[in-house]
Order: sequence, then C-alpha cells, then structure tokens
Amino acid sequence: GSLITEVLYKKNRREKTFIIVNAGMNDLIRPSLYGAFHQIKKLKEPYNKDSVEVVDVVGPICESGDFFAKDRKLPPIKEGEYLAIMDAGAYGFSMSSSYNAQPRPSEVLIKDDRWWIIRERETYPDLIRGEHIPDELFSS
Repeated sequence: GSLITEVLYKKNRREKTFIIVNAGMNDLIRPSLYGAFHQIKKLKEPYNKDSVEVVDVVGPICESGDFFAKDRKLPPIKEGEYLAIMDAGAYGFSMSSSYNAQPRPSEVLIKDDRWWIIRERETYPDLIRGEHIPDELFSS
C-alpha cells in the first residue's frame, strides 16, 4: 500500500529545500521512529533521472521528527502535486496516531480499475468523541 499526500508548499533555504506535505509522522511513523526508507514517487509524471533535486519531504507537524525523507533525489515538485509514499500499507493505520490533533487518513482498496473506501478518514468530532467536561466546572 501507499500513503498518498498532497504537496502544501515548497520552502527553499540556502542549505536545503523542503517539500511540505499534508501527511505527517502521525500517518507513517516508520521513517522518524527507526529510519525506514520508503520510496517516494510523483503520481502524475514518470521519473526523469536527468531532472532531479535534493529535498527533504516533511509533514506539517512542528516536530523535528516529522519527515518522510531527508536529502532525497526527486524530480522537481510543485505545490498542489500529489506524492505516493510507497510500501506504507502494512504499517500505516496500525502504527498511526492522532498526535497533535491530526485525524487519521482514509484507507482505499484498489483492484484493477475499481476502488473502495474501506476506512473513512477521521474527523475532528471523531477525535473528541468520548471526552466529557464535568458539569460542575461550568457552574459558578
């Protein structure tokens, strides 16, 4: 399985280029937790070895461990494009969390040219379901 993520923006610094995506370490912790390598592909364009840039692919969570790849050679990537982080299926949801109030992603089963949503994306109400504030905290 693959984790599909949208490029939110690109940040160029003198020493490094960052690709910030909408998925985070809460969706796939393996690179941060123990340095697992996951191939990353652009969804719409074939890979061109002649046109690459060295980038870090990072998530939106303000943590130094929120990354999918460091110093990775990838084709030029623009805001709004989609990336596939490969070989994430067996580890995705089972190792995911709602850390930093991030909902877990949906899961989609694809067979040939057909697809089914087999797990809905979590919502913010899902994250707080079951939480209760005692009434006495509201009384004067």
